[in-house]
Amino acid sequence: MFPQTTSSHLFSGIAAELRSILQPYEKQLTLISSGPNEYSLDTRHIMPNKKPLFFGSVQPRKNYVSFYLMPVYMFPELLSGISAELRKRVQGKSCFNFKKPDPALFAELAALTRAGFERYQAAGYVK
Repeated sequence: MFPQTTSSHLFSGIAAELRSILQPYEKQLTLISSGPNEYSLDTRHIMPNKKPLFFGSVQPRKNYVSFYLMPVYMFPELLSGISAELRKRVQGKSCFNFKKPDPALFAELAALTRAGFERYQAAGYVK
């Protein structure tokens, strides 16, 4: 008999893969949290509300892992070229939910994250 994979173990693996998409941007952004329940990055750009502009985060939930990417909220045209498969993962305006690892979708999400980061740079939110 094979040991069963628990959803929490599976989700921690998904969270680690999604975290690796955001980690290359740590040096140019501000690491807000880096624990088992959340990984989050902000820009150093201060908004009118006196708070830094959010960039992205990974948040494991009970039945899925959420990947938040604020540039797609601020620049929705970034989503215009995404695949139908990635679009199925969109929840709200800037959240992508995953229940299982998907290397192709994670690669597409990494490219979208890079495009979002570059768009933030062009807008002057990241130096």
